[in-house]
Amino acid sequence: MSDEEREEKELDLTSPEVVTKYKSAAEIVNKAMQLVVRECKPKAKIVDVCEKGDAFIREQTGNMYKNAKKKIERGVAFPTCISVNNTVCHFSPLASDTSELQEGDMVKIDMGCHIDGFIAVVAHTHVVQEWPVSGRKADVVAAANTAAEVAVRLVRPGKNNKDVTDAIQKVAAAYDCKIVEGVLSHQLKQFVIDGNKVILSISNPDTRVDDAEFEENEIYAVDIVVSTGEGKPKLMDEKQTTIYKRAVDKNYHLKMKTSRFIFSEINQKFPILPFTARALEEKRARLGLVECVNHDLLQPYPVLHEKPGDYVAHIKFTVLLMPNGSDRITSHPLQELQPTKTIDDPEIKAWLALGTKTKKKGGGKKKKGKKGEGDKADAEPMDASTTEGAAAS
Repeated sequence: MSDEEREEKELDLTSPEVVTKYKSAAEIVNKAMQLVVRECKPKAKIVDVCEKGDAFIREQTGNMYKNAKKKIERGVAFPTCISVNNTVCHFSPLASDTSELQEGDMVKIDMGCHIDGFIAVVAHTHVVQEWPVSGRKADVVAAANTAAEVAVRLVRPGKNNKDVTDAIQKVAAAYDCKIVEGVLSHQLKQFVIDGNKVILSISNPDTRVDDAEFEENEIYAVDIVVSTGEGKPKLMDEKQTTIYKRAVDKNYHLKMKTSRFIFSEINQKFPILPFTARALEEKRARLGLVECVNHDLLQPYPVLHEKPGDYVAHIKFTVLLMPNGSDRITSHPLQELQPTKTIDDPEIKAWLALGTKTKKKGGGKKKKGKKGEGDKADAEPMDASTTEGAAAS
């Protein structure tokens, strides 16, 4: 075995240290999600809430591995985004933005944390209100959640990416909703948030991905976005884009001094993982980022929108394909939902009835004490014990 092969082997889930780092990153990002959900109140300034999420991740990761012999990189793997109502994704505004949350807003929170490049990401949908969520808002959240519950049961060794694509579309249709086009679920590797093995959200002639079979010891970020609208989001304003990732395979000699300064700062602070332009000096960043993007040195994460009046729900989780089954390490409990639709389809019920662990002696029953872990193959994939008041958690 070559040194390279040995190093590759050591960095997958066969190494207990790697598993620990993934789970530590997950614990931090789950707590960050709890914090951000609590902060999502009427009149809260969106940029302030985003900052609190990122600051919490930086602080918590900063307290780990302080005395390690070699420096261990750690921190934000994906900046906190808060996308409201028909905004689909990636809204993480600059400090000068004055957008505020309002009562009844449907908020999609998306964030990521890493320890030594081992990444845990999570997205959750929360409605800014104290009472149960009903009507079409409840339908779209239930659709995203049920699709996630099905996906975690199908992202397992021996299954393939197409199985998941077909299943989540079927779930969304059962709630009279649409899976949003263009969303990809990626395999995760050390310092790689968008690995080559992907799950397509919706199959169409314009977007094709290679067929791929899931294998033991792989890690995936499963990303599910559902809309009450057409599921064909559009870019409305490029100026809203604030999240970028260095395109490490691209080089170009920038002409503007400001661009060179900003690009140098990006290479020093954010050489691999996505970052927010808030972390750069705002005026300079606005000028410099344009040239960097125009010459493909940075990959932008655009803010996309469905039509006004549409509701969009987003659930993303990180799953480790362990030898004993699929281990979903990131999540957040839902508010109480009162959807207008129920799941009657026998195939969806059968998927929801699948276990996530490899069966052992005794039929692989779940341990007592863990209430409502999606073992209910009925209309609501989680029972009320898991959905009570996300705001209170």
